[in-house]
Parts: sequence; C-alpha cells; structure tokens
Amino acid sequence: MKHSPAAVTDPPALTAATKKAYWRLVPLTMLMFVVNYIDRVNIGFAKDALESDSGIGAAAYGLGAGLFFITYAVFEIPSNILLERYGAKFWLTRIMISWGLVSALMMFAHNETVFYALRMALGVAEAGFFAGVIFYFTQWFPNATRGRANAALFSASALAAVIAGPLSGALLSMDDTLGLHGWQWMFLIEGLAAVLIGLVVWTRLVSHPSEAPWLSDEEKTALIDRLAAEEAERVATKTDKAPSRWSMLRDPQMLLFCFVYFAAQLAQYAVTFWLPDFVRDIGGLSEFTIGLISVVPFAVAFFAVLAAGQISDRTGLRRTVLGSGFVLAAVGLTAAALASPVLAVVMLIVATIGFKVAASSFYVIPQQYLVGAMVAPGIALINSVGNLGGFVAPTLLGQVESRTGSVDNALLIVAVICLVALAGCALMRYQAGVQETEQDAALTSAGTDTGTSAGTGTGSEPDLPAAGPGRTVGNSG
Repeated sequence: MKHSPAAVTDPPALTAATKKAYWRLVPLTMLMFVVNYIDRVNIGFAKDALESDSGIGAAAYGLGAGLFFITYAVFEIPSNILLERYGAKFWLTRIMISWGLVSALMMFAHNETVFYALRMALGVAEAGFFAGVIFYFTQWFPNATRGRANAALFSASALAAVIAGPLSGALLSMDDTLGLHGWQWMFLIEGLAAVLIGLVVWTRLVSHPSEAPWLSDEEKTALIDRLAAEEAERVATKTDKAPSRWSMLRDPQMLLFCFVYFAAQLAQYAVTFWLPDFVRDIGGLSEFTIGLISVVPFAVAFFAVLAAGQISDRTGLRRTVLGSGFVLAAVGLTAAALASPVLAVVMLIVATIGFKVAASSFYVIPQQYLVGAMVAPGIALINSVGNLGGFVAPTLLGQVESRTGSVDNALLIVAVICLVALAGCALMRYQAGVQETEQDAALTSAGTDTGTSAGTGTGSEPDLPAAGPGRTVGNSG
C-alpha cells in the first residue's frame, strides 16, 4: 500500500544550522577541489610540450596520466580510515600540502621514467581527498541538503576546468622565462597554489558540528540529532546484515556502485585529457585560444550540475537524474567520434554535461545506503575502484591514438559503457530494503523510494540554493 508524501517542516534551529554549514564549508571545499582538479588534469594541456621537450609520446602520456589512478586506488581506503580517525581538518590539510608539493615537482619530468614516478607519487599524495570530502559531508549535511552539497562540490571541477584552460594556456606561453619551459612554470605555480590553500584549510575547516564556534548550542544539537536519527533509520531499514569493511566487494550493490561510478569517471577522463587535442584539430589556434575554447564544455556543465543537484533534492528522483547524465554522455561521445572537428567539440559539450551530471548526482545514493563504520571505507572503496576509469580512459585513448592516429574508436567504446551504466542505474537502491518512488518507474517498476527536498528558513546566513519550503518524506507500506 502506498501513501502520498507528507510535508514535514524542519525546525528553525536545524534550518539555520544547515544554512550556516553550507556557506561556511561548501565554498571552502569547492576551492580545495578547484585546485585539486587543476593539478590532476593539467597534464592534458602539457601533452604536446612534454612530447617535444621530454620525448613522451601519446602511448607513454596515456599510461602516465592513468598511473596516477592506480596508486590513488591502492591508498584510497587507508587514507579515508585515517581521516575518520584524525579528523577532516588535519587529514585534508595534509593531503593538500603533500599533493601540491608533488605536483610542483612535475616540472622535473624530463623523461618517461620520472614522469611515471611522479604521477604515481601524486596518486599516493592525493588519495583520499575526494572520498574524504564526500564522507565529511555525511557528518554535516542531512539527506535533504546533501544532494546540493555534493552537486556544489562536483560543480567545482567544472569551474576548475574553466579556470585551468586559460590559466594553463597562459603559463605554457612562459617559455624561456628564467630558463624554464612553459610547462614547468605551469606545474610549479599550480602545485604551489595547493600548498597555500592547504594552509588556509588548516585555519578554516571544522571537523565536526560539535566543534563549530559559529553554531549555537541549539543549532549544534538540532543538526547532530537529525544526522543521528537518519543514521538510525538507515540501520533500521537494513533487511540483511550490512557488509563488513572486508566483505564490501561481495555486496552486489557495492559492486554496482563501483561500476556505475567507474563509467562516469571513464567518460570524464576520456574527454578531459584529450579535449585540448580535439580543439587543436580545428587548426590555426594559439595555445591560449585552445585553452579558452576548452573551458566552454565545463562552463556549461557547471550550471547543469547545480540544476541537477536541486532537481535531485527537490524530487527525490536520484536514479533518474543519474541516468539522464549517462544518456547525454553516450550521445555526446558517439556524435563526437563521428563528426568534424568543430562539431565534435560542440558534441563534447553535450558529453561533458552528461558525465558531470552523472558523477555529481551519484554519491547521494551510496551515502544513503552505507551505515555506521562502513560509510568512510565504503565511499573510499567506491571512489578508488570507480576512479580506475581515470587509468583506463587515457591508457585506452593513448593506445588507440598511437595505433590508428585517432581516438574515435575509443570514444565509441566509452559511449557503450555509459549505456551499460544507464541500465545499471535501474538496479541501484537508495537504502537496503527500501523500495523506490513511483516517479522512478521510468527506470524500474519495483517498489517505492524516499525522496527529499531541503527546507529554507530564517537565519543570519544566506539561503541555500532553493529546493522548496519544506522536505518531503515518502512513506511506503
């Protein structure tokens, strides 16, 4: 028997607490992710310069770009467990400073061996950052606002791409300044920026609501109680024993989560590491112009991600929003592989909107599935396995380009994997034992799910991105 959703208004103290948390923490984590993303993908702009100055060809470049994700995956779960033990403030600061230093050392990548070693070291240094922030959000944001917090974080990667293009293009133009190549200046300046932001994080980040000096006692209690109540509800809805830390890979839902996120990351890095080359194929463009044009897909995706986060929170259609992203990614990649250079860049805008929406709307689902001590390592596991798409994509595209002179066939393979992930979305569950909403019947006909949309209220902080006057709770029976 199904019941119509009932509107529940959040207490004023909880509304004020979530607003303050959003505006105090989300912009800071977005800034961290902007710098993180730039340091992770800036080699895409240095690809041709590395080949001419260091002899690193397409296949070696693809392998080196992907090796980052191997060490990242290996050290992801230990890093997230240490974050849980020592707190987000200390561990995220450590991550930022160490990855910034390693990224700056990329200026010494004068041959393939050093290039491979530094990319692997960067993966070790950065491991746990993104999964750590996603876990951190579970300690601050109730279900009703977590979708928008996640979306804001993912929008930062689109914003980073907007900044990275012209910034990296300008730095690449600094050839022979003080005897350094432009790509060396790019790695040095962008890496040291992470170190400086890491010092800011140490002074501004708060690990837990109970430690926040900008929350009143009433607000702390309201937020902590809501988060505890939601955790208790997740535990109560489990029909089977939750997987242990070491048996999570035997849980079908965890395997599905890993694959779906892998597909999103595969599409992302297939485009990100090769987008400057697609723009360069247009011909007659300077490096700075290539950088400017390369930001367009991500600039458009920035707004799409924010809109998707609000739609996901307002309607509760978690899987529908996720699946729509994979549709756009598959269509865009297929068309880009078959089109002329100019049209290919246009279709990569569609693909970028798709994989950004898919990635940004994904994590709210496993966040509601995992419980207790499994949250931190579970998110880390999904992120580490999923991020192997970052290894497969550049390795695949590099090998295909070195053998055929084009990456078109590789893009078609990625598009097919996105379609398989679309089918996988229908099998995902928000919480073990909880069925899905009628609105999600477009993906599957089984059961009902819980949809939420965050409330607004009064307080000294600016309003959260709008998602309706209250939150909607769907009951099933």
